[in-house]
Amino acid sequence: MDNASPKKMRVSEVCVLSQYDLLIIGGGPAGLAAGIYGARARLKTAILEKGAVGGQAFTTREMVNFPGFKSTSGPELMKTLADHAKSFGTEIIKEDVVAVDLSSDIKQIHTKKGRTYQARAVILAPGSQPRLLNVPGERAFRGNGVSYCATCDAEFYQDQHVVVVGNGDAAIEEAMYIAKFATKVTVIVIHDEGVVDCNRASAEKAFRHPKIEFIWNSVLDEIKGNGEVEAVVLKNLKTGELREMVANGVFIYVGMLPGTGFLQNQVQLDERGYIVANHSMETSVDGVFAAGDATVKYLRQVVTAANDGAVAAVAAERYLEEEQSFQEEIVDAETPVLLAFWNPANSQSITMLSKFEGLDSVINQRVKLVKVDVSRKKRLAQKYNVQETPAALMLDKGQLIKTVTSEADLCEVS
Repeated sequence: MDNASPKKMRVSEVCVLSQYDLLIIGGGPAGLAAGIYGARARLKTAILEKGAVGGQAFTTREMVNFPGFKSTSGPELMKTLADHAKSFGTEIIKEDVVAVDLSSDIKQIHTKKGRTYQARAVILAPGSQPRLLNVPGERAFRGNGVSYCATCDAEFYQDQHVVVVGNGDAAIEEAMYIAKFATKVTVIVIHDEGVVDCNRASAEKAFRHPKIEFIWNSVLDEIKGNGEVEAVVLKNLKTGELREMVANGVFIYVGMLPGTGFLQNQVQLDERGYIVANHSMETSVDGVFAAGDATVKYLRQVVTAANDGAVAAVAAERYLEEEQSFQEEIVDAETPVLLAFWNPANSQSITMLSKFEGLDSVINQRVKLVKVDVSRKKRLAQKYNVQETPAALMLDKGQLIKTVTSEADLCEVS
């Protein structure tokens, strides 16, 4: 979302809206997929999106690599996903998130309009944006000859001339990928001849490539065309000379910017600002999940973003179920709770359960047995630092009284 530092809001300016089970920040493919899964699980779900629903994918004119769609456009596919999410009851709200407080059980999401949304679980899917050169024509031809993703668009330039701007690993590797389709790929480099920022192996391979040529000491000054890109203007940094060159497409690789500026000191980010999440899309904060291009990941594509969103929503659903069960079965229990951690693949676990289930009625009346299968539910084991099964703990209102190692420990419970 908005990378700018949020303005300070007076209490009187804040409008606290209704609480949700699941709030999703970002309405790209990751957020929309999460909305589908969240609402279908009967969670009260909303997506907060500041711009066009669909995020970066909305700007893609043609898409041919999303499973099940031989050919579609970004706007068409994103509308399909949005309609799908809304059909299950997901709310899509036009809001720009500027600050969050994720430290408590109820998460607080603050927007530019001075509103505050509350949720029991949050999925962060703010996406990322390519770093722009801001040269004339760049924005006008975006999606019509200007691209930031070779995997998405290279095949549309079969037997054409493509310009690549950039000389880092991503730029050179993508140039070689584009060369599989294009007749010619011209790489624009700001450095002196032979100097590039990518790894040496890739550089040498690109230098030898018969379809790739380099223009040194130059920058892109303008992109021209009529509806689609037809030419570029290059500027030589040493002479100041401007040179116009015919081109059918421009791929720009000068970096990406994750939309995580509002998350500083809230969740763990890597050195570039991307959200660190595990395979279940869990972040460093309990009840907060992440999905899509703003996360640390290998491939940033619509299909992988949608996958992330589905995983994050299912993980959020299970988190909420476990939290509710913890409250009802353990915290609100009228008697002390014997919390038995077991694993069906462990014979000692089964023996322990049989022993506890066979306790005499007096103990059963004074102690509530709660069984936790750690192969399915791991959060309680993590909460009480249970490393191995079988294990048993005695709790009172969720607080640890003692570790249970024998029936005598149970008899001591008054």
